[in-house]
Amino acid sequence: MKPLFSKGPSLGVRLLVLVVLSVALMVVDARFTLLKPVRSQMSLVLMQTYWITDLPQRLFQGVASQFGSRTELVAENEKLKTENLLLQGRMQKLAALTEQNVRLRELLNSSALVNEKVEVAELIGMDPNPFTHRIIINKGERDGVVLGQPVLDARGLMGQVVELMPYTSRVLLLTDTTHSIPVQVNRNGLRAIASGTGNPERLELRHVADTADIKEGDLLVSSGLGQRFPAGYPVATVKEVIHDSGQPFAIVRAVPTAALNRSRYLLLVFSDSRSPEERANDAAQAQEAEKNGEPLPIIPATVPKPVAVPAVAPTATPAPTATPLVAPTPASGAVKKPAPAVTPAAATPPAAAPATIRERQ
Repeated sequence: MKPLFSKGPSLGVRLLVLVVLSVALMVVDARFTLLKPVRSQMSLVLMQTYWITDLPQRLFQGVASQFGSRTELVAENEKLKTENLLLQGRMQKLAALTEQNVRLRELLNSSALVNEKVEVAELIGMDPNPFTHRIIINKGERDGVVLGQPVLDARGLMGQVVELMPYTSRVLLLTDTTHSIPVQVNRNGLRAIASGTGNPERLELRHVADTADIKEGDLLVSSGLGQRFPAGYPVATVKEVIHDSGQPFAIVRAVPTAALNRSRYLLLVFSDSRSPEERANDAAQAQEAEKNGEPLPIIPATVPKPVAVPAVAPTATPAPTATPLVAPTPASGAVKKPAPAVTPAAATPPAAAPATIRERQ
């Protein structure tokens, strides 16, 4: 009778067989290439197994990354928006500072070409009346500004001061309808009068002969004949010349060289009223004082000259004797009336009175 369950090899024999088979496979795989196709096929099967076993973990990481990355992206987006806004504000400020620097450099370059003393002023207001072209600057009477003082920018003349206040001034622009300025063509010296038209981009030359030598593109400069604007400053450029055979005068239109609608920083020109001889004498005295090491102040033309002081000095000696004799003569309260007698010119008549009184005695 056969047993129901036949006995196979023992576990030790099986282990030995498996060990020998494994060693043989490793030797064959290391020495030969016979098992490469088998390995490649098995790798395909094992790859699917790896992908299936790793699927839960990858799903969990994907869901977690989706929620986490969205929060990070929102925060990063807000941060970038804030930085972008700040950088745009700084860029706008930098652009404004760059333009301001350019304007100031142009103004400094133009002031280097001006022989007179100049001072920088800033535009702080404009006249709201559309029919007048006036601006307000931040320099006034306390800063030495005077009525009629020329004002220019980096490109040419802009106008003149027409109203003074302690710390501000009002400037009338060239293009105002009530303003006119004597000019001359820089090419040939032809003189004319440039008047404002109410248009900030246009000037007109009045009473220019139809046969006058003037053409498009000519530069108009101040002639200095009005004793208000110094000579030689750019005023406008001729844009159009219209000749009409039936009219005695030509129509000449010009464009101001100054940026009347755009200039923010201006120059106030302080003209030197000294004569050429006085300038030469002052320069010679300054050079001589510099050589001697003793600085000598230059007397400006506006200061009264001290030449008249010696002429008044001799007449001032009898003044004390004249005052007791002249003072009792007014019988009424008219003593206050001869108050101007303090001046040297008024002191001379009483000087003759003591002499006549002594002769009578």
